[in-house]
Amino acid sequence: MNTMVSLTAGVRLVFATDSPVVELTMHPRSIHLVGSPLRPPVFQMVVDGELLPDTPAAGGTIVHIDREKGVDGVEFEVGGAVTVRWDDLGDHRKSIEIWMPTDSSIELQSLRLVDTAMVDAVPVTRRRWTHYGSSISHCMDVDRPFDAWPVIVARANDLELTDLGLAGQCQLDPFMGRVIRDLPADVISLKLGINLVNAASMTERTFGPAVHGLLDHIRDGHPTTPLLVVSPIFCGEVEHHPGPTVGAPDGGITVVPAALEARPLGLTLTRIREMLTDIVSTRRAAGDDALAYLDGLSLFGEADRTLLYDRLHPSPEGYALLGTRFAVAAFGPGGHLASSTRS
Repeated sequence: MNTMVSLTAGVRLVFATDSPVVELTMHPRSIHLVGSPLRPPVFQMVVDGELLPDTPAAGGTIVHIDREKGVDGVEFEVGGAVTVRWDDLGDHRKSIEIWMPTDSSIELQSLRLVDTAMVDAVPVTRRRWTHYGSSISHCMDVDRPFDAWPVIVARANDLELTDLGLAGQCQLDPFMGRVIRDLPADVISLKLGINLVNAASMTERTFGPAVHGLLDHIRDGHPTTPLLVVSPIFCGEVEHHPGPTVGAPDGGITVVPAALEARPLGLTLTRIREMLTDIVSTRRAAGDDALAYLDGLSLFGEADRTLLYDRLHPSPEGYALLGTRFAVAAFGPGGHLASSTRS
């Protein structure tokens, strides 16, 4: 968890300046899964709404993780600070956004402008969307920040995104409920389930109370904010088989066969969807008309399984499809998060 919360998924610097040059010096610490392509951290700049070409940052520290070997398969390739620079931005006042990579933690060291430049904060005027989820919301495996599906949704709907996608760590921790409770938000979505199965961290007995507890914490600070609970997308390995899952030699995931007998109350994705439907649409519906449920299979189902590159995570094409479908289902006409206004 300490590692995942430090990664900069959905994080950006936003300011206004008349400087024609922006230079950023930082130390990136990037996560690399052994067997996957080694990608440099990529930064994306938006100037007055216009997206500039990608800016990669070669260097920094790389953490190589072998999923099959666990903690014994972690190696560090230590590097120093990196500087990225954007030129020819014009000497007029403009709004700047610098989006950080999803697979890195970034230690900012300096932001430099020309000596005579002004710099101001840019007030938030867009609706605030807070989203909590797993690696499938974190999107560590995309090439650039704007390939992450929550960013696709936010840009399509002019939303101020807070992405609490935490790879492997969407475990319904009580403190996450308090974090979401205390954040300003106009709409909230929670995509729950896959990490609990993959880690075999809960059973049918503990899952229900944990969901209720998470919702109770959030409602303490956001009693009437539109809140959408989303169940897991398709993952064939654990649709009907309980976790845990482990890394397979081909780079994908697989289940532990003995878990079916050893964990009679172990969670499967099918059972999680049934329980979330019951919790949201039956047990809490009468007292909370700002709460709704969305079936993850409507966003990414069995027919899309060829777009899961490791049988768990979508490919870039899959993330784009997921983002497009979520934007329509949640924020399109009739969507549960479509009608809120900026608070």
